Amino acid sequence: MIYFDNSATTPVWPEVLATFDQVTKQIWGNPSSLHKLGEPAWNLLEQSRRQIAQLLGVLPSEIIFTSGGSEGDNWVIKGTALAKRQFGKHIITSSVEHAAVRNAMAQLEELGFEVTYLPVDQTGRVKPADVQAALRSDTILVSIMAVNNEIGTIQPIKEIDEILQAYPRVHFMVDAVQALGKGLDDVVFSDRVDFATFSAHKFHALRGTGFVYAKQGRQLAPLINGGGQERGQRSGTENVAGFAAMARAIRLVKEKEAQSVKQEQAVRTAIFKHLQQFDYVHLFSDLTPQFASHVLCFAIEGVRGETVVHAFEDHDIYISTTSACSSKKQAEASTLAAMKVPTRLAESAVRISLGDQNTLADAVAFNQAFDQVYAGFQKIID
Repeated sequence: MIYFDNSATTPVWPEVLATFDQVTKQIWGNPSSLHKLGEPAWNLLEQSRRQIAQLLGVLPSEIIFTSGGSEGDNWVIKGTALAKRQFGKHIITSSVEHAAVRNAMAQLEELGFEVTYLPVDQTGRVKPADVQAALRSDTILVSIMAVNNEIGTIQPIKEIDEILQAYPRVHFMVDAVQALGKGLDDVVFSDRVDFATFSAHKFHALRGTGFVYAKQGRQLAPLINGGGQERGQRSGTENVAGFAAMARAIRLVKEKEAQSVKQEQAVRTAIFKHLQQFDYVHLFSDLTPQFASHVLCFAIEGVRGETVVHAFEDHDIYISTTSACSSKKQAEASTLAAMKVPTRLAESAVRISLGDQNTLADAVAFNQAFDQVYAGFQKIID
């Protein structure tokens, strides 16, 4: 089996699962409890927080544990709206954000907030000048993703960071779900970034865990109220075992990061150069530094994306349409639509997303399978 759908989810590493299992069996007390079963749970929770903060170069108090990327996106967006609505109701985002951001914005629009959706160029990138032009006196939030989940575009976060230096009251959020372990910490944690959201199952930890980086001094209204856990920012009994496992996963990811990025780039390059040879193949990702190392999006003209996915599945190779969150709904790729890619091509788009376990041998096998898949579709596309 060759698994090329790592942007949808990653396999849990055995070491990470071992941590979860050990903590679940041995440290199962509620970290809010005052008795001797609660104390080790609290200590491990805070140890996990400190470890993550150290690995990412931030303060422990700036790490807030969540259930994943969708919760984090919703919390920062809606929490900003609630906390800053007296200062304004204008928000800026891009037209290529993940559904968790898009749908949170749509809900706020129903409540009277105004959202500016910035266009993107032919590579899926926002123009920093458009961010500058959209800023107003009543702008309270700018939300731009770090890495596009459909085609891998790296957004110009540093350039936007420089613009927002002159707007200290505007919150700046980065959806970084596709960025951890991809050599992009200097982008995600730029000086002016106030919030970044992460999901653990994208880096070999367990589903249902994640965290938000929330810069010290920046205020959000809580999305989940209750017993006041996470310093009152995210109530609910903490998943200590899940967060300890997540901390271990991040440590392992950071140890392997440089080599993993290099390896992903090599695999992506081998596949990209092979696909370039075919007349009816359209490549939406590129090999330039403006694209992340692990995502490659392409289409076979005239063949629907889900058909291509199943064709590769017959070869025991697993790819996806452009987003796992919308693939079963047969929705048109929102990023490609924003790039003004014709609908017939957008409906044919598929995504390869690599992980550190993928090798050049996988690329060779994929290319060989592609030749057979392409030949099988020849009557359709000619």
